[in-house]
Amino acid sequence: MDSTMIIIAAIVGLAIGFGIAKFMEKGKASKTILNAKKEASQILKEAKVEGESIKKDKILQAKEKFLELKAEHEKVIVNKDRKINEAEKRTRDKESQVSSELAKSKKINAQLDDKLKDVEHRKEFYEKKQAEVEKMHNSQIQQLEVISGLSADEAKNQLIESLRETAKSDAMGYIQTTVEEAKLTAHQEARKIVINTIQRIGTEEAVENCVSVFNIESDDVKGRIIGREGRNIRALESATGVEIIVDDTPEAIILSCFDSVRREIARLSLHKLVTDGRIHPARIEEVVKKTEKQIEAEIIDIGKRTVIDLGIHGLHPELIKAVGRMKYRSSYGQNLLQHSREVAKLCGVMASELGLNPKMAKRAGLLHDIGKVPNTEAEVETPHAILGMQWAEKYGEKPDVCNAIGAHHDEIEMKTLISPIVQVCDAISGARPGARRQVLDSYIQRLKDLEEIAFGFGGVQKAYAIQAGRELRVIVESEKVSDDKASQLSFEISQKIQTDMTYPGQVKVTVIRETRAVNVAK
Repeated sequence: MDSTMIIIAAIVGLAIGFGIAKFMEKGKASKTILNAKKEASQILKEAKVEGESIKKDKILQAKEKFLELKAEHEKVIVNKDRKINEAEKRTRDKESQVSSELAKSKKINAQLDDKLKDVEHRKEFYEKKQAEVEKMHNSQIQQLEVISGLSADEAKNQLIESLRETAKSDAMGYIQTTVEEAKLTAHQEARKIVINTIQRIGTEEAVENCVSVFNIESDDVKGRIIGREGRNIRALESATGVEIIVDDTPEAIILSCFDSVRREIARLSLHKLVTDGRIHPARIEEVVKKTEKQIEAEIIDIGKRTVIDLGIHGLHPELIKAVGRMKYRSSYGQNLLQHSREVAKLCGVMASELGLNPKMAKRAGLLHDIGKVPNTEAEVETPHAILGMQWAEKYGEKPDVCNAIGAHHDEIEMKTLISPIVQVCDAISGARPGARRQVLDSYIQRLKDLEEIAFGFGGVQKAYAIQAGRELRVIVESEKVSDDKASQLSFEISQKIQTDMTYPGQVKVTVIRETRAVNVAK
């Protein structure tokens, strides 16, 4: 019972406490609501005040912005008005200027009309005067025809012929005077350059031929070289392409061949065979092949030494090989490599004297005759100057060098200053005494051709080619050839020789006109 009462009392206490708490909570809530309402009304008042303030500020800002935009707009309007006024002023000025120009144009047109009328009057006057002059001229011509007994056309033709002869004579005299004046200045300077160039270059004379002599220690070796039934000598001739002459000449064997390379291969092969002592066909073929390789290497070495000696750089290996092959080639008995070296040195000296590039001139001088050592039979048919130019172009030489190579015998047109230098130096090298051998028949034929060219002109009595074909003396008939005609004849013969003949150096043409008056005192 006690516990029950305690529980009931606890429950009743809890219920009473809960009711009291509810009552108190309700009072607090109502009080809180009142406070919240007061705070809300206070916030609303403050918000209204602040809103009014913001409204006033915004209205003030809008008014200020409006005033700024209005001022800017007024400025734009003022500027546009000013520009419009200026444009109107310019338009008025243009109109006034156009008006003045129109007035001037009208005035000028009026003056032109007056001048045209005056010109028309003068034209009519001149036409009348011209008709009168022509009438008088025709009457005078008729009177002259009656007096002279010649028509106007006949008189005109006679006058033209007279003037033509006079003009031709005056022209030849002028040409002769001009040539003499040019010779006084140019010939002396050119001769000085050429002589100085030649004196600074010393070279060998022509010694090459088509035969080499192979010396042996005793005549017993001849039999071993011939071999049984001549098989050794036949094998050697077949392998080298050289004719081997074994005759009664003591301690000597003659090797004959136009190709100096093959002749040198045969000479070296014979030397090796005789030194070794084993001479039979198989050994001969082996030695000849080895010698050919040795000569090929020697050709390249000769080419390299040559370009180094001359100070030429950057030459293509094939061109170096062609330079080396020139050692075993001769032209009219003159060694081709020695000739090319001489031309290169002459070109270098002459180019320096003339203020040109000496290195390029040397290069062109060395390579100008590489076309004389062709690789194949097909290339032999091409002129050596053109073939050399084609090789130079193929292996990357400069256009100036290629043109000098191709033009040194006038196969193509000369386009650079180096080209005539190479041509002149080539002629100097080939024309100096002892440089070349010429076949007697061709030499005599050249002299005859020179004399025949002189006899082809009228009035020539005698003609003599002297000084090894370097001068042609022509004796003319004084009755048929005058002094002026002699100068003209000398010029025409020189042009004919230059056109029809090919020759090294120059040919001097001297025309001699002699008048003799002979009487006998008795």
